[in-house]
Amino acid sequence: MTVAPQAVSSARYSAQIRSHALQTRIMDLILEQGLDVGDALPTESELSAVLGVGRNTVRESLKVLQALGVIEIRHGFGTFVAPNNFSALTDGLVFRGRLSLRHHGEEAMELVDVRQALESGLIGPAIDLVTVEQLGDLRLVMEAMEEAAAAGEPLAELDAEFHRRLYAPLNNELLMNLMDVFWKVYRQIHQALGAGPVNLGDQVRDHWEIYEAVADKNKTVAAERLQRHFDGIRQKLKDVAAR
Repeated sequence: MTVAPQAVSSARYSAQIRSHALQTRIMDLILEQGLDVGDALPTESELSAVLGVGRNTVRESLKVLQALGVIEIRHGFGTFVAPNNFSALTDGLVFRGRLSLRHHGEEAMELVDVRQALESGLIGPAIDLVTVEQLGDLRLVMEAMEEAAAAGEPLAELDAEFHRRLYAPLNNELLMNLMDVFWKVYRQIHQALGAGPVNLGDQVRDHWEIYEAVADKNKTVAAERLQRHFDGIRQKLKDVAAR
């Protein structure tokens, strides 16, 4: 008997739904049992009994949750709630961004859009909380960036550090992690594009202008300059993707 393609597709879709539902149930169980980062989950046998599914099914769901960074499986020791880990998110976004380069880099541009909205929207609250000491730290990064540019050295690490310190006043660990993710994704996409040389002087000037607006506590100008900064990044991606 020949099975219709539609039936195969429907069965596969149903299996995916059941698998996703089981993963959600395991995550709910972690929360219900009050487990925290580093705590051990019940064994596969215990999970199988509680969830009413076979051990192989549990094992497959645990593998998916490990790939998502929810848990970590230490062979010979057990399964534990994983610490914050954005590597899976980074890898996925890098792949999607690089894949999009075959289609004019649309998803890569969307990543820049999200980061632009995030940073421009949060610069005002960061300015409200910034201290004299934090401004001093930001200025030190700018001075190091200026020296590196004068020596013809790449500015990638200092650029990333500038943006991290710009939002340090918010004391928001999730934001810092997301910014690092966006930065890694953008840098890898840029490398994949084989981008040509950048104008180090322009790059330094853009960051000095952002710094000056922050030091002057001018939220509107700081947001505008950040917007313009990301417009420049977006244009670079467009230029290289069009080659």
